[in-house]
Amino acid sequence: MDSKEQLLKKSLEAKEIFLPHLSLDPVIFGFDQNELKVLLIKMNYRKQWLLPGGYVKKDEDLDEAVVRILKDRAGVTDVYLEEFGVFGKKNRSEFYFEDFDETLFHKQRFISIGYYALYNPDRFNLIADEFSETCEWVYLSKLPEIELAMDHSEIIQKALLTLRETISYKPIGYNLLPEKFTLSELQKLYEVILGKELNRGNFYRKIKNLGILKKLDERRTGGAHKAPDLYSFDEESYLKALENGLSSW
Repeated sequence: MDSKEQLLKKSLEAKEIFLPHLSLDPVIFGFDQNELKVLLIKMNYRKQWLLPGGYVKKDEDLDEAVVRILKDRAGVTDVYLEEFGVFGKKNRSEFYFEDFDETLFHKQRFISIGYYALYNPDRFNLIADEFSETCEWVYLSKLPEIELAMDHSEIIQKALLTLRETISYKPIGYNLLPEKFTLSELQKLYEVILGKELNRGNFYRKIKNLGILKKLDERRTGGAHKAPDLYSFDEESYLKALENGLSSW
């Protein structure tokens, strides 16, 4: 069965299972080699890259749906996602399915709700679904070199802008960094997200004043310079800051 036949077959099933005109698109960011990555799939149909999105079943909540979609489409489980935007331009997805007539479920006009999350790429064993050729982490810097379908480039950019706004009042790093890290590594994460360099002294002072870090009796060894101190997040304080916001940042 080729990819077009597969979509035609699934279209009939989708009309019975899913709500019409509503889709979800999760943007999962990762951090690796001092760069941000995003989780993408490449569809068998058209061989274009997309976010691992999907549709909402008639009997499930939105938050339940996005968790299921990530598991089904990419093998990603146990993630906490937050809504960040709604995308509803006309013809945002119809052109992608222009090879089909108007009866195809996937070709209908869909309003999509965007979710985002931050996770260490090493945490997941990615598994592509039956509609996809592959499921991979792609560096944000490489996105201009690949063909992103529909309006998914716009969705990723909006998620990144939301992330930049969020770190002004919520901590980040818990799901992106290894369990033990240096202040320099944490600063680099903030710089990559913000897209600008930060003053080291100011950053170190502010981040320590937040009370979300624990200094460990260990140092990062193997470098050419003095071994820097290692830190970990104080989970209780971190979760409290997530819930109540940062008071001293």
